[in-house]
Amino acid sequence: MQTHSVKAGAVTFGGAEPLALIAGPCVAESLDLCRRIANHLSDLCSRLSLPLVFKASFDKANRTSVSSFRGPGLQEGLSILSRVAAEFRLPICTDVHEVGQVAAAAQVADILQIPAFLCRQTDLVIAAAETGKAVNVKKGQFLAPWDMRNVVGKVTSTGSQSLLLTERGATFGYGNLVVDFRGLAIMRELGFPVVYDGTHSLQLPGGAGDSTAGQRQYAPHLLRAACAVGVDGLFLEVHPEPEKGLSDSTTMLPLSDLERILRPALQMDQVLRATEGSSQQ
Repeated sequence: MQTHSVKAGAVTFGGAEPLALIAGPCVAESLDLCRRIANHLSDLCSRLSLPLVFKASFDKANRTSVSSFRGPGLQEGLSILSRVAAEFRLPICTDVHEVGQVAAAAQVADILQIPAFLCRQTDLVIAAAETGKAVNVKKGQFLAPWDMRNVVGKVTSTGSQSLLLTERGATFGYGNLVVDFRGLAIMRELGFPVVYDGTHSLQLPGGAGDSTAGQRQYAPHLLRAACAVGVDGLFLEVHPEPEKGLSDSTTMLPLSDLERILRPALQMDQVLRATEGSSQQ
């Protein structure tokens, strides 16, 4: 089914638009790192004809341990993202954790992202929607997909229709996440573009004791499955050397593997879209 079209800079999600990608490092560790990743992603997505939004966080407030790296902070982080946007002419996606961060982030970002643990924070969701920017709400690990209708209600209460809904796995017992692929179809029935997060879905929360573990080796399989069900976008965290990443080092995908991982998923997406298109004729 088609969903509302949602614009983020020059990239449009949903409607009859092609699949789009939101990708970048978990945290804006440095300008040099973000430039390196943005350059690689821009080249790759140009070759794949894949619309790209660059993602990085200036702060990661939802960390396992008090000693976990959080990021460069609001001012420096937004400066990094602004420079990446200007140099590579890319739309930007970044997290906001507090209402007080929203106005500043909206000056730089085309998509304001609500982290999964905060998806029910009414004031934060409404403040983000009121900026007029696209809002990407990650479904909480603790929510059923049909419960996202209440998030939709909060965003649309402001008059905004610029909403993305992202699946990133559901809590399954202790220290594990699973993806119920029915949820992609269920959330799409709410009428807004659905994004599949192919890296956070592979987290093992608290699996390393004072940090989150993960199973990035399964990303290719789950990305193909999501594209076979039908999504409007993919979300991936990537890094030149994930094991050296300062956040989500066990789930970020190596830049060198990204084309190999993406191509089969994109082929699956194309098959589904062609099949759906022929059935509507």
